[in-house]
Amino acid sequence: MPSHLPPEAPALVLATLGDASGVAAELAALVQGDNPQIEVRLAGLGEDGKELTAELEDAARVRPADGTAAVVVPLLTGPHPVADRLIARAVAASGVTVTVTESLGPHPLLAEALHIRLAEKDLARADRMRLLNVSSPVDAVVMVTIGGENAAAEAQPTAVLLASRLTLPVLVASLDSAPDVTGAADRLRGIGALRIALSPCAIGPEIAPGLAEAAASRIGADCADPLGSHGLIADLAARAYGSVLAAG
Repeated sequence: MPSHLPPEAPALVLATLGDASGVAAELAALVQGDNPQIEVRLAGLGEDGKELTAELEDAARVRPADGTAAVVVPLLTGPHPVADRLIARAVAASGVTVTVTESLGPHPLLAEALHIRLAEKDLARADRMRLLNVSSPVDAVVMVTIGGENAAAEAQPTAVLLASRLTLPVLVASLDSAPDVTGAADRLRGIGALRIALSPCAIGPEIAPGLAEAAASRIGADCADPLGSHGLIADLAARAYGSVLAAG
């Protein structure tokens, strides 16, 4: 990320499911705090995407008409049909020149953040940098996604990276489609895994409250927290914006 940007540089608009509060607001504050040279905006997609449209129109008012007004970065770890549709609709309605990035995953930093969330609940060895306990508290991990089968497929590289960090089997399952959580747990128990942890590969707003915990309960597993407002997620959002600038 450049340390200085011209005033006409596009705004970074973070788009989140639901409203612009909670975890999303915390992430926006982290991105802004770490990158004061960027104008960071946050828009909740709500039910119609109109808040995002308004943010894009407002960003365009103070930028040259022939330039890119904003870079929209979805606060999602993978594709999500509802969010993708709302973002596309909002951009089209704004009539503004905008670049929309891919979701934040798959990426090694996602695997690192998932590892940290598991370790915080004593469901994995702490990060190798912390040099803590040697034995693993679980035998395998079910990494869950939201957003349909495409999101689960896109998460496979992150699961491989997480498995490498943990030196444990990691299978991907979906909270709202196939492959399902029970099937993944059965496969892991079929290879001898008795203690299983569930790891939500999601920031948070995209998962209905209690959904991940209920899935963990069904398979007799403990559940890590969603990624939430982790600094690594803020870093990924800033990198997505920086990649657009670099490509331009």
